[in-house]
Amino acid sequence: MSQITLKVNGKTHRVEAEPDTPLLYVLRDNLELHGPKFGCGLGQCGACTVMIDGDAVRSCSMPVSKVGNRPITTLEGLGSSKKPHPVQQAFIDEQAVQCGYCINGMIMTATAFLGRNKNPSEADIKRALAGNLCRCGTHVRIVRAVKRAAKALA
Repeated sequence: MSQITLKVNGKTHRVEAEPDTPLLYVLRDNLELHGPKFGCGLGQCGACTVMIDGDAVRSCSMPVSKVGNRPITTLEGLGSSKKPHPVQQAFIDEQAVQCGYCINGMIMTATAFLGRNKNPSEADIKRALAGNLCRCGTHVRIVRAVKRAAKALA
């Protein structure tokens, strides 16, 4: 075991973990942050997405030792139930959640994407979210939520 220091949601945390432990496990098991979900474990579904330095990253395939001093943001770090982040609020307003399993990845990917693209087209949004799997069929509402969030953030 190694002592690893992480900057998560604006706070510094020291955890004991093997260097090759997936970041997802440290976030969920050591820091009790349950926004990122375990989906496929292969970095293919997006349920585990977090932001590192503002970029969307699959935490299930990121060894904790590779994070270094870069700041990590999880769903919990975006906003709260009392003061949601504009992307979170847009998903609420558009009722873009059905089962909710993919929503962490959708929101985190959309937030990172909107940080780079302030005025996306619908095609841009669909391309940005294409790597996140959703089986519930709320894609239309998810795209509308990202459009709404883009307007709110402009």
